[in-house]
Amino acid sequence: MASTRLEAGTPAPTFSLPDKDGNPVSLGDFAGQKVVLYFYPAASTPGCTTQACDFRDNLASLASAGYQVLGVSKDEGDALRQFADEQNLTFPLLSDPGLAVHHAYGTYGEKSMYGKTVTGVIRSTFVIDEQGMLEHALYNVKATGHVASLRKKLGLD
Repeated sequence: MASTRLEAGTPAPTFSLPDKDGNPVSLGDFAGQKVVLYFYPAASTPGCTTQACDFRDNLASLASAGYQVLGVSKDEGDALRQFADEQNLTFPLLSDPGLAVHHAYGTYGEKSMYGKTVTGVIRSTFVIDEQGMLEHALYNVKATGHVASLRKKLGLD
């Protein structure tokens, strides 16, 4: 089942998902703040680790520019806890094993992997403004160099 892709200028779908410790985190918790919401295929895999560490290393500068980072995957809490502990990730990692939020954001569907078409999580990043509107909807992003590219889009570099 292909999810519909979102576009900048539309309202960000609301959600509430458990974090690595099982505490609910909702988009509404960040009303009045800017949010960088990113979807990644699986905790503790090489590309996802590179991307998460890149966000971790840029967290202070993103926060000083007013952005809260949230990571979403289909991993359960135990895998997220281990990932966060191993990589010293201090931003919320959210669990969406049923893929409801992935589908709402259009981040689950067909993608090309090593020249084959497969169905899975499409590495994607969304920038949500203080009013809950999408400023950027970026699909099929690369794990390496993505945060630098995002910082440029946000005018931070």
